[in-house]
Amino acid sequence: MVLLISPFAPHIAEELWIELGHASGIMNADWPAVSEEALKRNELQLVVQVNGKVRDKIKVSSSATKEEVESVALAAEKVQQWLEGKTIRKVIVVPSRLVNIAVS
Repeated sequence: MVLLISPFAPHIAEELWIELGHASGIMNADWPAVSEEALKRNELQLVVQVNGKVRDKIKVSSSATKEEVESVALAAEKVQQWLEGKTIRKVIVVPSRLVNIAVS
């Protein structure tokens, strides 16, 4: 934590760093390594729009195909009420972002 606050509060971070028992200054310390595995998500939350207006949010697997995302979006309960009696013209799936359903 002390490393992360050092750009914003360098003097306090330096004092805390020395109090924690480090011999060299905080400016000589290496930044923590990024763990790529920790950045991966197993599940995504996507917005479902009907004619450009947000109607629901769905959760799908991060490895789901466009067809799977589309079927989950069309099966969503809140979306179903906006599709009743209307013809689906087009379904646009923007990966990891949203699903837009154009109806008339």
